[in-house]
Amino acid sequence: VQLQASGGGLVQAGGSLRLSCAASGRTFRSYVMGWFRQAPGKEREFVTAISSGGVTYYADSVKGRFTISRDNAKNTVYLQMNSLKPEDTAAYYCAAGQTGSGSVIYTTSYDYWGQGTQVTVSS
Repeated sequence: VQLQASGGGLVQAGGSLRLSCAASGRTFRSYVMGWFRQAPGKEREFVTAISSGGVTYYADSVKGRFTISRDNAKNTVYLQMNSLKPEDTAAYYCAAGQTGSGSVIYTTSYDYWGQGTQVTVSS
């Protein structure tokens, strides 16, 4: 599986962005898809994930502001980010894995990673 993330950019605080992650391969629908982010000097952290059946998981820091969705017909997962804050500034990475619900927050649960797309939120 190859992943290509896009949609990052510069936005003012309170604004919105939508990230996309296009996947190659016919087995996309069987994977858990996740979004992680990494700010300079910090560890990569879990943002959100969606299971093959559409169950969603969110980090507390983004709950109520971010929405993950997937379109299996297009092999694409989306991250709608609203009410953005300066602390959301990071490189955002999409990932694919075959893991259980108890492990979606761990980077080690994912086998494939996209190249990252930068999100910068100005105050």
